[in-house]
Amino acid sequence: MAHEHSSRRSLSRSSDTKDISAAADLEPESWATVLAPRLAQFAAVARHEHVTRAAQQLGMPQSTLSRAMVRLELDLGVALFARQGRTVSLTPAGRGFLASVERALAEVERSAESVRADADPEGGRVAFGFLHTLGTETVPGLLRTFRADHPRVQFTLVQGYGEAMLERLRAGELDLCLTSPVPDAPDLVTRRLDEQRLRLVVPEGHRLAGRKRVRLAEAATELFVTLEPGYGLRRITDDLCAEAGFTPRVAFEGEEAETLRGLVAAGLGVALLPPPTVPRPGVAELNVTAPRAVREIGVSWLGGHPDTPPVAAFKKFLIGRRGQLLPA
Repeated sequence: MAHEHSSRRSLSRSSDTKDISAAADLEPESWATVLAPRLAQFAAVARHEHVTRAAQQLGMPQSTLSRAMVRLELDLGVALFARQGRTVSLTPAGRGFLASVERALAEVERSAESVRADADPEGGRVAFGFLHTLGTETVPGLLRTFRADHPRVQFTLVQGYGEAMLERLRAGELDLCLTSPVPDAPDLVTRRLDEQRLRLVVPEGHRLAGRKRVRLAEAATELFVTLEPGYGLRRITDDLCAEAGFTPRVAFEGEEAETLRGLVAAGLGVALLPPPTVPRPGVAELNVTAPRAVREIGVSWLGGHPDTPPVAAFKKFLIGRRGQLLPA
């Protein structure tokens, strides 16, 4: 450890290096901080095999470039060039270093172009998360409508449950997500967009199946099939049952609402679910009159982060769909 610290202290630094280390939050004397400003200069000298011509290409004084190459060699502790006046040729160490430098510069170029493309107001990319229950009809309809006016915008889509999507939002993996219940967290910004009625789904032939409406308390003795803990709909189910005066007895915990609807049809229990995309045989779906059984759906994003143009456009589009997010 002492040897590493000693070798780092021997590296030369310039004012440009200090600026870069502050911006990137790197160790002030790390290899990346010290070497990064000189890599493109080194590559230019290596390609031209002439300091003056490389300096002209880079738009900098020849003397400044010469000093930068000397500092680079001193920092690395190896000779990269064999010199004859202003004409240079690479040493074996220089040739090996050049191959790595060209790969690094190419990756920087690709990354910069990718970032610029993502920020293209007419194109770019949006990382968008949404609930499983919105994936069949709601989200495809939203994307189809939005891309009619923004055909070059691309989407990275993540389908998941609420808590997992919020974690990915905080990690910077998502720009926006549709979730329910609507989170109340100081680091997130949320706009409520719509609400969706939940129904008590019972098997055909069930004692309540002939009804159109039901109070949730009438299902207090039933077995429930629900989503797993961590899913927003599970939290809403537990809260509504508590409001109705009971704790649901859970027969099965799943990951997808339509699977639960199928298990209800098979007689494993009852469930509180949003309306299906298409009617499912084998079940009856009852409106819940008390308590008011709805789930709010909102769009969330991480506060304090500037939007790229495509993200800003899609966010504005979603907020403009308030009250019309879900199919009628």
